[in-house]
Amino acid sequence: MRDCYCTVNLDQEEVFRTKIVEKSLCPFYGEDFYCEIPRSFRHLSFYIFDRDVFRRDSSIGKVAVKKEDLQKYHGKDTWFQLQPVSADSEVQTSKYQEIKLKILLSEAQLGCGSLLVSGNCCQGLPIVNGQCDPYAAVSLLGLSRSEAKKTKVKRKTNNPQFDEVFYFEVISKELVLRSNGAVLFLLRVDLWNASNLKFGDEFLGGVRVPLRVLGQAGVHDAWYFLQPRENGGKSVKVEDLGSLRLNIVYTEDHVFPSEHYTPLRDLLLDSANVEPVSASAAHTLGEVCREKQEAAIPLVRLFLHYGKIVPFISAIAHAEINRTQDPNTIFRGNSLTSKCIDETMKLAGMHYLQVTLKPIIDEICTEHKSCEIDPVKLKETSLSENLRLYVDRIFNVITTSGVRCPTVMCDIFFSLRESAATRFQVDQDVRYTAVSSFIFLRFFAPAILSPNLFHLRPHHPDPATSRTLTLISKTIQTLGSLAKSKSVKSYMAAFYDYFNEQKYADAVKNFLDLISTSGKWDQKSIETPIMLKEGFMIKRAQGRNRFGMKNFKKRWFRLTNHEFTYHKTKGEGALCSIPIENILAVERLEEESFKMKNMFQVIQPERALYIQANNCVEARDWIDILTKVSQCNRKRLSTYHPSAYLNGHWLCCKLSADSAPGCTPCTGGLPANIQLDVDGDRETERIYSLFSTYMTKLIKMQEACGSKSVYDGPEQEEYSSFVIDDPQETYKTLKQIISAVQTLEQQHTKYKRDKFKKTKIGSQ
Repeated sequence: MRDCYCTVNLDQEEVFRTKIVEKSLCPFYGEDFYCEIPRSFRHLSFYIFDRDVFRRDSSIGKVAVKKEDLQKYHGKDTWFQLQPVSADSEVQTSKYQEIKLKILLSEAQLGCGSLLVSGNCCQGLPIVNGQCDPYAAVSLLGLSRSEAKKTKVKRKTNNPQFDEVFYFEVISKELVLRSNGAVLFLLRVDLWNASNLKFGDEFLGGVRVPLRVLGQAGVHDAWYFLQPRENGGKSVKVEDLGSLRLNIVYTEDHVFPSEHYTPLRDLLLDSANVEPVSASAAHTLGEVCREKQEAAIPLVRLFLHYGKIVPFISAIAHAEINRTQDPNTIFRGNSLTSKCIDETMKLAGMHYLQVTLKPIIDEICTEHKSCEIDPVKLKETSLSENLRLYVDRIFNVITTSGVRCPTVMCDIFFSLRESAATRFQVDQDVRYTAVSSFIFLRFFAPAILSPNLFHLRPHHPDPATSRTLTLISKTIQTLGSLAKSKSVKSYMAAFYDYFNEQKYADAVKNFLDLISTSGKWDQKSIETPIMLKEGFMIKRAQGRNRFGMKNFKKRWFRLTNHEFTYHKTKGEGALCSIPIENILAVERLEEESFKMKNMFQVIQPERALYIQANNCVEARDWIDILTKVSQCNRKRLSTYHPSAYLNGHWLCCKLSADSAPGCTPCTGGLPANIQLDVDGDRETERIYSLFSTYMTKLIKMQEACGSKSVYDGPEQEEYSSFVIDDPQETYKTLKQIISAVQTLEQQHTKYKRDKFKKTKIGSQ
């Protein structure tokens, strides 16, 4: 048996790690990891590690998927055979690497000649054991010889430039350039990391360039990807290593400048004003997509970005309520309205969810108290008292959190309540059930059930804790729905009797009343600090003590909407607190400053705090959230120094005054709202892609509108799947959508054609 975990890597940089599954040869992780990819990469890699008794980790195998192959596996469950991990083959999954070579061939008067190799430089070499001290070994292969020459070692850089020139004697130009005869000259360049360890230097990768590429001009200048050593790895039976099941979803968006999207964007954003709303462009997207979720994600983000989400959701919800016959089935289906509200709550309510549930969920996962009440599974007496205490506490934190519910959610709930109450005037409870079907059934209950999916916990809970959370989630769902669940098991029904008191129903109604009151709460007046992000990072001492060492130390960082702090360890008092209003800018720090990757700087009035994140994804997340939360500060800087102030001057502009104004414009333009960092053009591009994918359905829908408006007989079956309330208005919208999509299609085709013409092999 083995104790295994899996890591997710961009090339060789780890960006996520699963929990350890102990004593198993068939571990199931069941973990989701989502990230925006912040840099170029060649392979998405997955490594399986085994942790032994001495807490040393040995690699079992890996799966490496080339970037260009990701689309093949998109959205499918796939079994991948594990491949052996060897230092010589790892170059294939290292960071984006290129080598630039300039090769000149000159002939001497006597028919002999020399080959001159110069201008050898690399980009993004991998960092081995926290360092990269590269050198190059250059050899000329051919005529039964291998003449090797080495460059000097370049210390602490993974973008070395070897400004050295090497000469190799050759017989004649014609002989070197022959590729069909017996002789073929190859130039081989191997990159090595100079190691201080006794095990020797590490191979970073190499390239082989056949000299026939020189052509008659005798010059070659191009970039290459580094390749692994031939037969470098040991021979391992692949089937002995096992296999790994993955579901990879990879999306790459190619986004034009904003003006290209104006016709389609305007058409979408006007959806709330179209009568009936089923004839609008946004509703049409929901009709043609295979899954409503596909349409809801970009639509919600687009409408949130332009501040038009409330009128849009109000319009589609009103239309759906008017089509509903029974108040008990209100919003029970997976309609476009349900999916859009789900997505809005996910985006706008994530911090609300964290500050409300995270402390108690952490406690439940740490305490591991058994709460089983099913007599079949029990080995001892019922543990309902543990469960009741947990349910009571979670119920209280939810029903007293109404004041923190984000304004956009309150406005949507107000609209739902009003529409439902108007449609079903006889049913007094419908104004509550319309709101509770979202806030309890689709927001709080799923977050309790799967806290890892809502960023409340880093990993999926263990089976016993998972069972506890399932029982709590079911109970909260039942309490929130204001009705006894009719088909529950007898032991659950007996447990629900604890909560049969009127005070629970009153608390739910008061909470629902509070969160469905439009525009009542001003978010800025809420004084409760909301925890936005926390985690370990490495920071450089700020030099606040006159004689203090400016060294690097690992610290626990914590960001709320009030302050940014760091602590020696989690749970200890703050060593330093930076009020949000003192953050003047948050920017990346150039690697050359400290020869360290993934660094950024938090600039304050008197100094900058230099921080190193664990990986590129973490660095991006911290920069994004810190920038958003400090976006409205009055004294925000417009320029900054991209490099550090070291040895009496700024490395970037060489100015000696530490108070010198910045030399580079700050990156800006992020929205002030903490939760909603959305690129409107990117979302419109995604919607265009969906329309383009489902073009045949759009044309079918157009035909359905035509047949409906001219043909009064029985409806043709192939058209009955579309909701068409007004054929003429819908036809008009469809015509505009198809025209806008075709225009964008032509622009994409032209761009790709032009780019293909300009790109030459070997260019960056």
